[in-house]
Amino acid sequence: MTAAGAPPIVLVHGTRLSAGQWSPQLAALQEEFRVAAVDLPGHGARSAQPWSLDAATRIIASAVDSLGRGPALVVGHSLGGYASPEFARRHPERLRGLVLAGASASTRGPWATPYRWVAGLVPRIPADRPARWNDRLLRRLHPAEVVEATILSGYAFHTLPAARGEVLGRFDAGAMRHVAAPVLILNGEKDTVFRSGGADFARAHPHARVESIPRAGHLANFDDPDAFTDTVRRFAPQLPARG
Repeated sequence: MTAAGAPPIVLVHGTRLSAGQWSPQLAALQEEFRVAAVDLPGHGARSAQPWSLDAATRIIASAVDSLGRGPALVVGHSLGGYASPEFARRHPERLRGLVLAGASASTRGPWATPYRWVAGLVPRIPADRPARWNDRLLRRLHPAEVVEATILSGYAFHTLPAARGEVLGRFDAGAMRHVAAPVLILNGEKDTVFRSGGADFARAHPHARVESIPRAGHLANFDDPDAFTDTVRRFAPQLPARG
């Protein structure tokens, strides 16, 4: 049963994935919270839709509204983590708290160059090949019950150029100034790239803190689903009451 005063939770997936990424968290959180996972444009059930940050923020806003009892705690991973501060900037009244997972590295500067190169390379590879590679990798690294929903939903490699093109060069710690709600910066301990700016992101916000999941990498919610879920579960009740 949903606890009185508990914020609704919207889960926003990472690059090339889908709402299926959150199957372990949905199952664990839905008895305590109203919770939904979205497909961003170009991903999952919205595979045919063109990517845009504008569309991504509208989708997140619609999910918040659909759950009722807003504003919501938004949990964004990787690409979803970069889209979430933009949602916070445009719709501050719909946000009660923000979890940035694997999304606390600046997308500005020279480090972004290899990501632009990869985004440009992917469309030149036959579409089924990176999907097969991804399937094999996920099944080798994680239990079937953790990754099967992601595998069945497919991958959005075709969206990489547009998504990376819009995000790279756009976000850094300054994005935190546009987030009015409390922020938890949550990274896998081994995710050295995407946790590299965690301290800077936290310093840019008056109510932010950083936590790490031991021995986890970029896909921390796959590497240790229970620890990831428990961290979100602990953060949610600490958020200020609505209004």
